[in-house]
Amino acid sequence: MIAAGVDLAAVFGPVRSQNAFEETVERLLAVIKLGVVGPGERFPPERELAALLGVSRITLREAIGDLRNAGYVESRRGRFGGTFVRYTPPSPSRVELRRIAVEDADKINDALTFRMAVETGAAQILAQLGEDRRDDHGRDDHRRSREQVRDVLLTRLGAVNRAGPQDYRRMDTLFHLAIAELTGSSLLASACADARVRLNDLLNAIPVLQRNIDHTAAQHTAIVDGILAGDTRRAQRAVAEHLDGTAALLRGFLE
Repeated sequence: MIAAGVDLAAVFGPVRSQNAFEETVERLLAVIKLGVVGPGERFPPERELAALLGVSRITLREAIGDLRNAGYVESRRGRFGGTFVRYTPPSPSRVELRRIAVEDADKINDALTFRMAVETGAAQILAQLGEDRRDDHGRDDHRRSREQVRDVLLTRLGAVNRAGPQDYRRMDTLFHLAIAELTGSSLLASACADARVRLNDLLNAIPVLQRNIDHTAAQHTAIVDGILAGDTRRAQRAVAEHLDGTAALLRGFLE
């Protein structure tokens, strides 16, 4: 199965550091841990993936080999071969939760602030782009049409609101990343992915309860309603209320 999450080009972006190998490993690992390419799913072909990351195929192969040796991916040969994700998120653990609380308390607060800024900003921008976008000459620009935005948001909303505890974190991630990706800004999509990565280990250490899923379903729906209505304040407020609730939950488990 080929990955069917958000646009990988928006999440990846080109590698920019001088140490291309290490950053390539970091980018691929982030996509795996976030579930953008989920367990059992296949990465794009090597040529395409190298182009997305802006690295040589040699560097990409070395990075994939490193992840393969660590057990995150496996390589299969043949017509239906490629690089497939083996990683599955760890089970919730109070021991891991306490470790994160002790080692990363300051980083967590910083990450929560960062996430609030980029995700409320993404919702505001997407709500502003509620009409079909055209340039000064009447041509469609590079961003999504209103119908495309609506279809993607409703698809992602349905997936996260139907998800059970086992798959909820992944569907929630894809929902939030889709909002940023739909703005047409690869920088914003990358920033939202980065914000999520910074909290990912903590989120995975906390058990997902059905009552929490039911509660956040209404919040996710409010976010989509605000965006599709073109109401920037309503969309921002809905995202802020949702993230405030998540932050309170995280801090509650850390106390």
